[in-house]
Amino acid sequence: MEVSDHKLIIVGAGPAGLCAALYAARSEMDAVLLDRGPAGGQLLLTDRVDDYPGIKTIGGMELADAMAEHAESFGTGLTRGDVRSIERDSEGRFVVQTAEGDTFRAPALIMTAGGTHKLLDVPGEAEYSGRGVSYCAICDGAFFKGETIAVIGGGDAAVEEGEFLTRYAEKLYVIHRRDEFRAQKMLQEHLLANPKVEVIWDTVVDEIVGQPTGVSGLKLRNLKTDAESELNVTGVFIFIGFTPNTGVLKEHVDHDESGYMVTDYDMRTSIPGLFAAGDLRSQLVRQITTAVGDATTAVFAADRYLKERHGSQNETQNGSESGFQSMVESQT
Repeated sequence: MEVSDHKLIIVGAGPAGLCAALYAARSEMDAVLLDRGPAGGQLLLTDRVDDYPGIKTIGGMELADAMAEHAESFGTGLTRGDVRSIERDSEGRFVVQTAEGDTFRAPALIMTAGGTHKLLDVPGEAEYSGRGVSYCAICDGAFFKGETIAVIGGGDAAVEEGEFLTRYAEKLYVIHRRDEFRAQKMLQEHLLANPKVEVIWDTVVDEIVGQPTGVSGLKLRNLKTDAESELNVTGVFIFIGFTPNTGVLKEHVDHDESGYMVTDYDMRTSIPGLFAAGDLRSQLVRQITTAVGDATTAVFAADRYLKERHGSQNETQNGSESGFQSMVESQT
């Protein structure tokens, strides 16, 4: 168990965290980047990235590796640590405790921890998790080669991962509770142009059914007609959104109705010295480009905060010394 002091702590090593680590290292801010897993975050679950400026197309893992290598080349590498709690001490420093028993302290902290996949919360989901129920197309898609599978959701992740799964599946159903996708138009066009794909609109999954070997089907319900039906599939991939990973914060921070952290334009939260960037921040869209933009702003804002904090402490100290000197002189 170790205790280490830094100027800045960055929690989460997705695109936002890696970008923050890069800029912090370039600014010589004595920063530490913490994450429980390998660098990359959601990039590790993305097959192809084709909307990052200057790069026509690149694999998600390849981009994650490139970002991590770039940050490390300036001196800030990933430190493995499963963050369990973040609170402030009497001096206003952030104290980060990890499951491994290590403690990290710093006067400024940037949260870039992203989110966790939301669950359908229906019968059979937990029972068949890892036996036909998945939340990662890249991780598990190859296990369903030549089979009939389903994707649940209608956002960017569902549509993009659905297209990826068509390389393995013989037939792919996309089940969405609305009558249109929320995903980017280009992603929709790629998916809908694939002859393997069939969309089931206005429908929800009431139950995931199976056998000892794994998933065998879904029980569906149409939201407009209330009609029930069954669909034979051997796999179901769930992409219905994320829950922001803010639970480790022990102090209340302003957030929106979905739990995403509210910031100003400088990525400052309601807690002095705490900044947020990337997918856990309340904003209109959540893309790699917005994540790295958030992180760039957050680092420079954190640097300014640290300088102002240091100046304020010096003024307080100098003020006390001047007052003491005046008192001594008045008594002589």
